[in-house]
Amino acid sequence: MKIVLTTLIAVVILWSCKTENEAQKEKLTQEFANLSADEDFPYLLEQFADLKILRYQIPGWEDLTLKEQKLVYYLTQAGLSGRDIMWDQNYRHNLKIRKALENIYTSYEGDKTSDNWNAFEIYLKRVWFSNGIHHHYSNAKIKPEFSSEYFKTLLTETSTTFEGVAFDVIFNDVDAKKVNQAKDVDNVLLSAVNFYGPDVTNADVENFYANKKSPNPDKPLSYGLNSQLVKVDGVLKERVYKSGGLYGSAIDEIVKWLTKAQGVAENKAQGDALGLLIEYYDTGSLQTWDDYNVAWTAATEGNIDYINSFIEVYNDPLGYRGSYETIVQIKDFDMSEKMAVLSENVQWFEDNSTLMDAHKKKNVVGVTYKVVNVAGEAGDASPSTPIGVNLPNANWIRAAVGSKSVSLGNITNAYSNARTPGRLKEFVNDDEEYQLQKELGQLSGKLHTALHEVIGHASGQLNPGVGETKETLKNYASTLEEGRADLVGLYYLYSPKLQELGLVEDWKKLGMTAYDGYIRNGLMTQLIRLKLGDDIEQTHMRNRQWVSAWVFEKGAKDNVIEKNIRDGKTYFNINDYAKLRELFGQLLRETQRIKSEGDFAAAEALVETYGVKVDQAIHADVLKRNKQFKSAPYSGFVNPVLVPEMDDTGEIIAIKVMQPKSFKSQMLDYSEHFSFLPEEN
Repeated sequence: MKIVLTTLIAVVILWSCKTENEAQKEKLTQEFANLSADEDFPYLLEQFADLKILRYQIPGWEDLTLKEQKLVYYLTQAGLSGRDIMWDQNYRHNLKIRKALENIYTSYEGDKTSDNWNAFEIYLKRVWFSNGIHHHYSNAKIKPEFSSEYFKTLLTETSTTFEGVAFDVIFNDVDAKKVNQAKDVDNVLLSAVNFYGPDVTNADVENFYANKKSPNPDKPLSYGLNSQLVKVDGVLKERVYKSGGLYGSAIDEIVKWLTKAQGVAENKAQGDALGLLIEYYDTGSLQTWDDYNVAWTAATEGNIDYINSFIEVYNDPLGYRGSYETIVQIKDFDMSEKMAVLSENVQWFEDNSTLMDAHKKKNVVGVTYKVVNVAGEAGDASPSTPIGVNLPNANWIRAAVGSKSVSLGNITNAYSNARTPGRLKEFVNDDEEYQLQKELGQLSGKLHTALHEVIGHASGQLNPGVGETKETLKNYASTLEEGRADLVGLYYLYSPKLQELGLVEDWKKLGMTAYDGYIRNGLMTQLIRLKLGDDIEQTHMRNRQWVSAWVFEKGAKDNVIEKNIRDGKTYFNINDYAKLRELFGQLLRETQRIKSEGDFAAAEALVETYGVKVDQAIHADVLKRNKQFKSAPYSGFVNPVLVPEMDDTGEIIAIKVMQPKSFKSQMLDYSEHFSFLPEEN
């Protein structure tokens, strides 16, 4: 599971002779920036459309041994090698479209000052950012602001061959939503995501997996996680992601670099886990996937860790199939030590939560928490990245072995340093709220992320005999789980326990700050990401609204949260923080009951009543007030560039961290060096 605010590492081809080495250094000087790690670091790289492109640093890189740096390098290479898998998973025509767009961009010699060319360039950048032609957050197809006639001119003048359905879909209304989560529709049939054949339906998927029985019912396999489900002559068939199977050419490259990484593993446990991941990629075996996750979860020693494979299921409307992603992490020793207290007290949090006793874990095991610094990301984690992750996702592994939770410290830091205070001041209710957010906003955000990941996702258990959440809650499973983890965090953010554990100096002020920020975002400011009239589709936006709207409604008679309108502008003010905490606790109890019992009707009612429809008057007000701010609502990242220095024998003797000079240079570099899939798969 991951928590999201709203991204990897480009690597050069290995070389051995001095002539090639010097040529490469000259190329790096031209294309990459050698930026110092100081307080004047330029986090903001560029901005276009509704997007900001940021940079992030890798603190502590120089403190790693060369062997550790090699491990990071190999893992990031492995991650980038599978980058195109995510593009193809997002939409079946994405790779063909990207190739045509990039060929035009690098070949066109005509007028590059026109409005049409500017619109074309922005469209390409938006497609790069979203790993395809559907918006990374709203899931709606990105509409080009140039005509099909102009596009045909560009194709002709660059001798680019591109026609048929892939051409038409850029301009028509076909496949309008990557993931369609609407109620009472065939979500699979109406989702453009390439996890299913174009003619596969909800019923097909549910019936297909209803017949799948795990060898051990107590350890259910993650059926569907690493395959595409298609119809062949009317018969449903899985195309498994593996060496020799679907995406095999990219997977073979991933395995090549993972094998190198295994050779420089920090310890046996880490090396054994990497070996199982390699075996999983080779075979596609879901039993091996579980064996790997058990080994990976238990491998907690060392300074380097990673996430790699088909993991999160947010992009599947029914929650079966995992999107490809990688994150390579370096431990932040100081912050991890400070925050380890959460892992050490996880049983206390479980015992003192508002869950029904039957839904509490009697023995929460193996929850490890680290603050890490990202060294590279790819696939579903880039350019738009989470700020925290808790894995593995299998409920039985969490219960029997535990889980790993991480907060991405340098990513959070980059977000904070690139943020402007003007928008905050516009939407806070009063100066007291503004001053609290300035003073404690970053800390409250970090603690909520930690509580969400460490305590939230690790808490609770299913009733005996209840199926996996993706089977019982279906298209509502992901937003229920994210809201449940949010509620755990919210319940404890206004608690003296945080001060007792030494995490805060004033728990009440910290809690007030956290509650103000959550309600303001859930009921108002996140709406700047939507067009007026749109429903909320994205999983995390839905969960923030259904949590906030539910407590607002239930606290109305006691005026717990007050809606104020001043000068035609809407504000929300919390009058009773203690009662709001009680409401968060009540909703947490009910949300866990829904999950534990597999109550689909209740999940549907909660999300559809509170999380989908938007108050149009508030939305119009928010959009009008937001027009004054030039800062884009969404942010993502380019990745630092790890540049190996070789000796005459081709051995790595040093690895330098540099920064890409532009978003376009990194995207084109990735396409040049990490394209291992055909246009159609």
